[in-house]
Amino acid sequence: MFKDFSVQSLFMGCLTAVVGFCSSFAVVLHGLQAVGATGGEAASGLMALSVSMGLCAVILSAVTRLPVSIAWSTPGAALLASAGAIEGGFPAAVGAFLVCAVLIVVAGLFRPLGRAVAAIPATLANAMLAGVLLGLCFAPVKAIAFNPLFGLPIMVAWIVVGAFKRLWAVPAALGAFVLVLAFGVKIPAGAFASLAHSLVPSVELVTPVFTVAGLVSIALPLFIVTMASQNIPGIAVLKVHHYDPKPGPLFVMTGLFSLLAAPFGGHAVNLAAVTAAMCAGQDAHADPRRRYWAAIVAGVVYIILGLLAGAVTAFVALAPPVLIEAVAGLALVGALSNSALNAFQRAESREAAAVTFLVTASGVSLAGISGAFWGLIAGGLMMALSHAVQKLKR
Repeated sequence: MFKDFSVQSLFMGCLTAVVGFCSSFAVVLHGLQAVGATGGEAASGLMALSVSMGLCAVILSAVTRLPVSIAWSTPGAALLASAGAIEGGFPAAVGAFLVCAVLIVVAGLFRPLGRAVAAIPATLANAMLAGVLLGLCFAPVKAIAFNPLFGLPIMVAWIVVGAFKRLWAVPAALGAFVLVLAFGVKIPAGAFASLAHSLVPSVELVTPVFTVAGLVSIALPLFIVTMASQNIPGIAVLKVHHYDPKPGPLFVMTGLFSLLAAPFGGHAVNLAAVTAAMCAGQDAHADPRRRYWAAIVAGVVYIILGLLAGAVTAFVALAPPVLIEAVAGLALVGALSNSALNAFQRAESREAAAVTFLVTASGVSLAGISGAFWGLIAGGLMMALSHAVQKLKR
């Protein structure tokens, strides 16, 4: 196992965790606070999620030897923000988190769902991935438009270093981000004292309360959003990169780790969708059989970031969010181009792939479910209609 470790996987794993954590932790904090968590309870939930998904990634990747990336449910956190406080307060929300975790475990044990996920056509999976990645790949341009002095160094570092050594392009962009943050962003007085105070992890155990309001307003919608927007696309991303995992056991493990995080305020742990492409792609290692180390490294870094959640949150918050998103976008340019090429390669499925890509890339959410799921549905219907017409013509 250790012979498969590489510096390339080390860099990509670290970047995956930093990007995954920094690009959406604010959404998680806001969502938890919206359903009644205090500042301490929200910080505890953030820590529990990060540590749980780190442990889950390490265990799954080491056992399966596949680059299984784990994340918290960002769409789920957004759902919490829109749901708002419910009767029973945050304890009722925690009860709903536990119910959602149990439902995820049951979904993993229910074989028809696993077979349905495994049957996703590669063309549509590639189109969906391209649609998911497109928005984030706009971030480097948006960073330059936001402030050229901040965005250009990150872009230039990626272009120049990549021209000589593609492997080092993304680490160079990450290094440029750190330099921009250190020398370009004005640090408020007293910021470092606040960072030092935040080094102690915040752990708060919440006694769950189970209510009908929690089940209807949070548990069921959170389960649907997490499965449709994260777990199913996460399996599709692995399929795109020519891995063939059994979905059921992966869903079960994410459900179990969601159960561990819930009493401490964490809402849901699931397969990663966007950052999964970073660990599963060629930038993690030229040999697909050795890329699982990128996911293991990402898991370890997630655990560290979770224990330092308070300080990390305070440090990254000093910079505009678009800057770390720019680094992520540059890291996913290769994955975007490869998935788009594979999606539109076959003429007979090109229109179905286009529908999947457009619906996914639109970012439109219907019934609380993201465009990634609806993109697969729309593309699948288009493909089924096309096949039916072809049969009628014969």
